[in-house]
Amino acid sequence: MNTNGQPNQQPTVIRTERGLTVAGTRITLYAIMDFIKDGYPPHLILDKFNLTEQQMADVMTYLDEHREEVEAEYQQVVERAEELRRDHEEGLRLHLASRPARPSNPKQTAAYSNLTAGSGSSKN
Repeated sequence: MNTNGQPNQQPTVIRTERGLTVAGTRITLYAIMDFIKDGYPPHLILDKFNLTEQQMADVMTYLDEHREEVEAEYQQVVERAEELRRDHEEGLRLHLASRPARPSNPKQTAAYSNLTAGSGSSKN
């Protein structure tokens, strides 16, 4: 019990090494915000993440009460994800460029030629 005689209630939104997270899960508020920003209603988001109605209500309340702070953190997460995506694509591009060219497979080349040759013509 707390000092008001009410049962102690653990917060739904906690800060972990992953950032703001739904307690007892690995779900970050940033992942939920992706769906909110895409226009998903809360009832679909709670289904997507298997949250209870109370958890979703608590998350929405937290977002309303801490909008500026969470928005700032969300922007950092989005920017970091974009940076990682670009780094990954560049690494993949460099890796593929460093690989020796593979000889073409004659059957695949013929099949591709047949497919592309037929794509430009219309049949009556």
